[in-house]
Amino acid sequence: MASCLVLGGGGFIGSHLAEALLSAGHRVRLFERPHLMALTAPGIAARAETLTGDFLNYGDLARALSGIEVVFHLISTTLPKPSNDNPVYDVETNLVGSLRLLELCRAHRVRKVVFSSSGGTVYGVPASVPIAESHPTEPLCSYGIQKLAIEKYLQLEHALHGIDYCILRPSNPYGERQRTDVAQGAIAVFLERALRGEPIEIWGDGSVVRDYVFVDDVVDALHAAAVDESGERIFNIGSGEGRSVREVIAAIEARLGTRLTIAWKPARPVDVPVSILSNARARDALGWTPRTSFEEGVKRTIAWWRTR
Repeated sequence: MASCLVLGGGGFIGSHLAEALLSAGHRVRLFERPHLMALTAPGIAARAETLTGDFLNYGDLARALSGIEVVFHLISTTLPKPSNDNPVYDVETNLVGSLRLLELCRAHRVRKVVFSSSGGTVYGVPASVPIAESHPTEPLCSYGIQKLAIEKYLQLEHALHGIDYCILRPSNPYGERQRTDVAQGAIAVFLERALRGEPIEIWGDGSVVRDYVFVDDVVDALHAAAVDESGERIFNIGSGEGRSVREVIAAIEARLGTRLTIAWKPARPVDVPVSILSNARARDALGWTPRTSFEEGVKRTIAWWRTR
């Protein structure tokens, strides 16, 4: 069993990953901003070592990395759309912060880094679907550009210093505990507003198609990537199925038994028309396939939101 550091361990995916790693018998340390740790992972924090701090603080990161073998890098300080409003901040916080992390990983003799990139933004407008890892990368937002840059620096770190790494490109994760205060995650945002009786903002005509993957399946992929020895480095993690925004709304309405109130907004240039990922490489190399159907995932997510 390994000693694992989950950067972003108090967040949506990080808290689920921490639970899975603890259940598998790993030693787990969580690193998160103080208010997020207290908000999303109180039960997990009681079973794992927890450190709070600033991802951009060298001393905080150094303390977090002491004695660690495997690092799961799930932290991002920006979101796709607002990243274009201030690309300098995006680079200074995400890219430069990640370079400092890799420097410290080398100093602390970390064995492997598992990085959560972005299958939804790095490819840009697809030439064909489903999108394979070999597809050209032409992101339309700074968020996708810095994710790709971190990928490249991981490759460089491995070539120069031998640190093992694996990159996952998740599509659109959803499920229990997803934050809505940052308006990321269509299903979580739609559900929260629907249960509050508030209108849902839709950008464009609702025809945008996305690949939705349940959080438990993303966690399975992260865990598999940590022990993978296939030689592959980059994996798409998605359902391989596409659903339009209108189809997602219809599924939520059917499950809730009510019509949702929609506030239609102008389309955004950052939103590519369709994004569906091929998961063939993950299936073949990691032995990973998504286990949770969209219908079951929505059912479980609604059940969690009703307890809030």
